[in-house]
Amino acid sequence: MRIIGGQWRGRVLKFPNAPDLRPTGSRVRETLFNWLQHCIPGSHCLDLFAGSGVLGIEAVSRGAESATLVDSHPKVVRVLYNTIAELESDSLFVVQDTALNFLRAVTQPFDIVFLDPPFSDNGLQTLVAALTQKTIKKNGYIYIEQGKWANIPELPENWEILREKTFANVKCWLVVVH
Repeated sequence: MRIIGGQWRGRVLKFPNAPDLRPTGSRVRETLFNWLQHCIPGSHCLDLFAGSGVLGIEAVSRGAESATLVDSHPKVVRVLYNTIAELESDSLFVVQDTALNFLRAVTQPFDIVFLDPPFSDNGLQTLVAALTQKTIKKNGYIYIEQGKWANIPELPENWEILREKTFANVKCWLVVVH
């Protein structure tokens, strides 16, 4: 898994073999970061279900001020800490917790949230409901990624789908919160 843009472009990320770990592929990431290029610099990002950490790390590589990487799997978290040490970054933060617990406890909102739970996880609607104003800033962005057969969950009234794209086995949406 390679970083495709920014200061760490070309760097290879290691990640463990863990259940349901499915890093976002380079074609999907390229599209995502093209969509977000105007709002990445200076942003604070949240990478729920971080796994390899590639979305949060890519964001910081491209100029985000910070990215918080949340994952519940201890082996994954250890690798994320090692990756951050190798990158010598003070802009990447790792939290070992479930996404839902983290969202319930967060006190400072983010500009961009990457929400790509395992395709086998059926809790996306619950996670969408947990993303509140204390989690995402007004005019903030949420990237949602699911299997190509999935439908977007029911969104709150103040969320607007800006972009939608289907790749080989992935469907993704970019949403803005008004």
